[in-house]
Amino acid sequence: MSALIALYKQPPDSEAFDQAYFGTHLPLISKVPGLRSTKISRFTRTLMGEGYYLMAEMDFGDKDTLKAAMRSPEMAAAGEILNSFAEGLVTLMFAEPQG
Repeated sequence: MSALIALYKQPPDSEAFDQAYFGTHLPLISKVPGLRSTKISRFTRTLMGEGYYLMAEMDFGDKDTLKAAMRSPEMAAAGEILNSFAEGLVTLMFAEPQG
């Protein structure tokens, strides 16, 4: 599994963030070619270190599919929308399972 992970810091207005994220951004992400699944987790408690608001795990199956998806017009459109409401709040990372 090759995944794109998005970690979101606590937004200043969580209601507005959720409306934009779930109402606009995620529907665009669902159209990205090669995306197998998306799992969203809302953090409820931070025990140590910097806390986060949400995490999105997007599974693309393999590295080549993930790389192609990152260059797609659908990902570009989702990125533009994301920047309109989450600029400075998101960290994006590629991840590979270990073991």
